[in-house]
Amino acid sequence: MAELEALCAGLCALHMTPAERGQLQAIHADLADLTRRGDETNYTFLNERFHTFLYGGAHNDYLAEITLATRARLQPFRRAQFRNLGRLALSYAEHDQVVTAILRGDKAEAAHAMRAHIITVEIAYERYAESV
Repeated sequence: MAELEALCAGLCALHMTPAERGQLQAIHADLADLTRRGDETNYTFLNERFHTFLYGGAHNDYLAEITLATRARLQPFRRAQFRNLGRLALSYAEHDQVVTAILRGDKAEAAHAMRAHIITVEIAYERYAESV
């Protein structure tokens, strides 16, 4: 998952249109608001939209298709991570690094930031699973 999403983020840095970049910023701003309010439920849904938006923003239909299919298989595990204390704020900070790199057009940094984000998701899920 980390490699697929890293590919998407890197391609977004190269191929997103100005309108798509504006939409990405708007989604990111809404995530900031949900983070401040500690709204885990709505953050979870908008987080899915954020990631799906990046798949489309890569402008590679095949990559978007296999990334969505892979995410669907992992979805139950991804959602559980937000039950960890402080995870919303960390997720938002990780997204901020991805968004900043995309807006700068920095393919390598966007891919690196997304890869790190998804690896952190895996670690967060493992911590949650150990605690229940």
